[in-house]
Amino acid sequence: MMKAKTENKSRQWARGVMAAIMLAGTINIQAQGYVSQVWNPDNGDGTYTNPVINADYSDPDVCVGASGVDYYLTASSFQCTPGLPILHSKDLVNWKIVGYALKSLYDGDDDMEKHFSKPRHGEGVWAPSIRYHNGEYYIYWGDPDFGVFMVKAKDPAGEWSEPVCVIKGKGLIDTTPLWDDDGRCYLVNGWANSRSRFASVLTVRELNAEGTKAISDPVIVFDGNGTENHTCEGPKFYKRDGWYWIMCPAGGVPTGFQLAMRSRSPYGPYESKVVLAQGSTPVNGPHQGAWIHTKYGEDWFIHFQDKGAYGRVCHLQPVTWKDNWPVMGKMPANGYCGEPVLTYKKPKAMPDVKNENPAESDEFNSTRLGLQWQWNANFNEKFGMPTTWGAYRLYCYKAGSNDNLSPADDNADTRIWMVPNLLLQKTPADNFTVTTKIRMTAKDQNQYGGIIMMGLDYSALVVRRVGDSFQLQRITCEKADKGGQETVDVLDTLKPTAADAIPYHPAIHEDIYMRMVVADGKVDFLYSLDGNDYKSAGRQFMMREGKWIGAKIGLVAVQPSGTEDRGWIEADWLRIHRQ
Repeated sequence: MMKAKTENKSRQWARGVMAAIMLAGTINIQAQGYVSQVWNPDNGDGTYTNPVINADYSDPDVCVGASGVDYYLTASSFQCTPGLPILHSKDLVNWKIVGYALKSLYDGDDDMEKHFSKPRHGEGVWAPSIRYHNGEYYIYWGDPDFGVFMVKAKDPAGEWSEPVCVIKGKGLIDTTPLWDDDGRCYLVNGWANSRSRFASVLTVRELNAEGTKAISDPVIVFDGNGTENHTCEGPKFYKRDGWYWIMCPAGGVPTGFQLAMRSRSPYGPYESKVVLAQGSTPVNGPHQGAWIHTKYGEDWFIHFQDKGAYGRVCHLQPVTWKDNWPVMGKMPANGYCGEPVLTYKKPKAMPDVKNENPAESDEFNSTRLGLQWQWNANFNEKFGMPTTWGAYRLYCYKAGSNDNLSPADDNADTRIWMVPNLLLQKTPADNFTVTTKIRMTAKDQNQYGGIIMMGLDYSALVVRRVGDSFQLQRITCEKADKGGQETVDVLDTLKPTAADAIPYHPAIHEDIYMRMVVADGKVDFLYSLDGNDYKSAGRQFMMREGKWIGAKIGLVAVQPSGTEDRGWIEADWLRIHRQ
């Protein structure tokens, strides 16, 4: 156990051990929830600044809860687990993470659970929709390789059901149900060209009243091929005053715009208008999202903006109806196409709304992992566990061995790219600093651990056991998805902080502080042995997004496969603060 854990954390803080990073307001975890010091959209004067969630919640969808004053958001989670994050808000501006709807991919199906036991970058949960119907919350999503799935719950912050496969097949994505006034249920979806070899069409079919299986064949209701509406996808299904509405983006992710389509029948034909585009603003896309009608009679639209390495962040736009068309964002002088607002008055809400943001920093004092964290594949208990002494232990993954005790296959991919036990969270702002205190415990050679900025290009600062010492190293890989190989730069040799004085599987230990300073897509790594004096740790790294997700920050612990006892790191805390 780290020596620091024998003392009270608040006493350490007061004594100035962490004086180098304890800037005023660095961490503000209050009774009302977590308040970020690197991005807070609530201006405190009745207005907000976009993005309302400056983190990678790609393909967001929102529903109004049973109370009429609670809003619940979910988003794509791809191969990351737990999946289908659930965020809650009372005003569409202040959001907190309250849980996940999907523990693994996919509970109850051994073959699929095994498939997702390895990192499957870009696979898994695509563009979900969340709906409240008949006393229950439903989430539908398309897995491009396996079909359309659904989970449901009475309480969105509680336990969700095991996934039900509604439609089997490849290529079905971006699914949304609509329960009509007569109880019939319809489903709209898009198509992934990478699996079906066609795209830019939207189809509607009928499901049974329970929404658990298709009872009709699909019908193409919109075709964007050969027009400016190419790449139409991410459709959301609604009904308003007798009109059926499909809201969807078209024209590409960073280059596209929002369409609103209406019809008197769920099967169309639909007429359409562009109702939101980038215009003269810096908000590209703007891409798919959710139309929300509040109990106060207001209409709002949450959509994402593609910010490259930072992922797809969530913006909130007012909606004004004009000639029965929903104009989103700033009203134009003519026509129906709005522009994104950057700052605007907050939605009407109950007076008890408190300022809070999705969690970031973690003291690891709980016996449950913080909700901001996700794994790089389906969770296995051997990945890591909380400890009773207020640290999180992350065991070294035996690279290339499927986590068994045999040596790695000669052709196995031993790069961090294929390590499932990366403990990661989303980047929370354009500019921020991450600092963590860890102890590396190595029982054998080449066991290593540290911090990482993970994406299609990635770089990690680690300590690795070599002989009876540790090497401080930077492990970097470019174009990992294209087979790029890792390079290792040795920065320093460090004497162990401690060594076991027992004959049975003794370990050596290294206590170290690690830091990443992130500014406008560039990352500087630093380290310290005392928490005060930080030194540069190699060349600057340029962030890059992952496969359909933003770059992620977190912890890594790896070792060669074989029969050696596992090493591990213990993270005392990880704090996200101003630079």
